[in-house]
Amino acid sequence: MIPRYSREIMTNIWSQENKYQKWLDVELAACEALNKLGKIPKGALKNIKANVSIEVARIDEIEKTTKHDVIAFLTSLTEKVGEDGRFIHMGMTSSDVLDTAFALQLKEAAEILLEDIDKLMTVLKRRALENKKTMMIGRSHGIHAEPITFGLKMALWYEEMRRNRQRLLRAKESVSCGKISGAVGTFSFIDPFVEEYVCGKLGLKPAPVSSQIVQRDRHAEFFTALAIIASSIDKFAQEIRLLQRTEVREAEEYFSPGQKGSSAMPHKRNPILSENLSGLARLVRSYALASLEDVALWHERDISHSSVERVIGPDATIVLDFMLHRFTNMMDKLVIYPERMMDNLNITHGVIFSQMVLLSLIDKGATREDAYAIVQNNAMKSWQEGLEFKELLEKDSTITGYLKKKELNAIFDVNNFLKNLDFIFNRVFADKK
Repeated sequence: MIPRYSREIMTNIWSQENKYQKWLDVELAACEALNKLGKIPKGALKNIKANVSIEVARIDEIEKTTKHDVIAFLTSLTEKVGEDGRFIHMGMTSSDVLDTAFALQLKEAAEILLEDIDKLMTVLKRRALENKKTMMIGRSHGIHAEPITFGLKMALWYEEMRRNRQRLLRAKESVSCGKISGAVGTFSFIDPFVEEYVCGKLGLKPAPVSSQIVQRDRHAEFFTALAIIASSIDKFAQEIRLLQRTEVREAEEYFSPGQKGSSAMPHKRNPILSENLSGLARLVRSYALASLEDVALWHERDISHSSVERVIGPDATIVLDFMLHRFTNMMDKLVIYPERMMDNLNITHGVIFSQMVLLSLIDKGATREDAYAIVQNNAMKSWQEGLEFKELLEKDSTITGYLKKKELNAIFDVNNFLKNLDFIFNRVFADKK
């Protein structure tokens, strides 16, 4: 059973309380480092650590005057520790706090998203194994091609989500980067040891070189990774929408008792969850574009990225968290119709065996050009007149000159398409997460 989605788990990361707590974590770690360097007396450090606390209402009140959130935050801390407040933020710039804390928030969000992906992969693997031999028609250009299995489709999605997991891990590593290097990144008024200490304590790595900020290519990589994951979900959801069409109806979203599909048409069973996911994917992709726009800033820093990140940080991670949870539940309860899959597989009267006939003729000595023309002529007649492809072949003297009836019978066995299924499944699932 998939746990009920709880928006609070992700949204708490982006709460004012958690944001300011992250800022405080950075400031306190910096004070500890400065104490080790002899820049802050031991008693002052003890006083600071004992008395500072987050009071969101007071920070907001001060900011109305300062029009600067970090200064308002620092002023509120100083009010609590008195004279020793002069040691807080010593030699630092606002972005030392903002960027290092933002990295902590993004890292926490990534960890939740990785857990979401793990849950989805578990469901996809189960559905793949359950439907390993559930035969269905494969489609290219929306047109019947050759048989596959629904389990193979699920294995494909599972493997794509594994790649997405790896992408997110790389992006998490890239964005888990802090800086405590001062106003333009030169460590002019703060020892590099402080950066090493703060980042080490908080589980980040220091930026090897920075300006006033951590460079935004790191963040663009992160939000682009989220957009790719969202696009994968969009792709999967679109497939469910296509399979749920009335004239196809090979799979459909679970329709719960009492659920309604239309205010006007009581018969409707719409793929609303999948459509919702496709819509949300558009949002996450737009956040990636916004993050790419943030890469190019003026000189050592301007503030144009800040307003963007205040929106896309929480929005992109919260939306993708929701998408992953919704899609996991949807796939857990997805209704499969194997009989309908077989009915649809057979509606083209056997022309799906055309490649197997083609290769058998070539194997018997026919040229590829001649074999293709013979097979295509019969396939088009079957397609246009609704005649059985195999019966047409049996009446074609050119075909029977190459292939005996027993050989044709062997060709028209749908299980021929499954002979390498175990190979594929072993490659996807054997000894892997």
